[in-house]
Amino acid sequence: MNSFEKMKSGALYTCDDKELMAKQTLQLQLLHRYNKTVPLQGKKRERLLKKLLAEMGEGCYLEPPLHANWGCNTHLGSHIYANFNLTLVDDTDIYIGDYTMIGPNVTLVTAGHPILPELRLKVAQYNIPVHIGKNVWLGAGVIVLPGVSIGDNTVIGAGSVVTKNIPAGCVAYGTPCRVIREISQHDREYYYKDRKIDFSAFPDLTAEDTAQ
Repeated sequence: MNSFEKMKSGALYTCDDKELMAKQTLQLQLLHRYNKTVPLQGKKRERLLKKLLAEMGEGCYLEPPLHANWGCNTHLGSHIYANFNLTLVDDTDIYIGDYTMIGPNVTLVTAGHPILPELRLKVAQYNIPVHIGKNVWLGAGVIVLPGVSIGDNTVIGAGSVVTKNIPAGCVAYGTPCRVIREISQHDREYYYKDRKIDFSAFPDLTAEDTAQ
């Protein structure tokens, strides 16, 4: 097992490995180039992201500045939007499903360090994958910790720290994040408090389409 494979295996390793650091520097150089682009350079941004990331579907937009430990361990589906200051601590794999929306200042973390002080002195680290489902909304300032999975269609409220798995089809928030309720009939009629959805603005979608 080489250093890169060990980094992604979940085992303890030392993160000052020279081979790893050299490979990571090349990734950080790509990230730097991406963050130096301007809004009119959309095609260039897309090309750089496809080089930086493990995979990326169509219609994705990540607002600079983007921060990543590697980039090459992050897997994006299609039609994903991320606002500014997305931080990907992707020392192992991060998976983000289609149509997911990510608010500003969100952090997705795969890396952890041992509690034992003597091991931290040796720069010991381990990494556990993160899975974000399809059509998830992560509010501003959300932090997702190593090993967490979030199910499809779920909303994570702003400022939440997600320490455990969150199921599909619910609204969850808090520190630590917890499920507050399932997505309900009220959500199929109202988009914000007492403001009713006007389905005439969405001709390909009706109230019947959203009913369960």
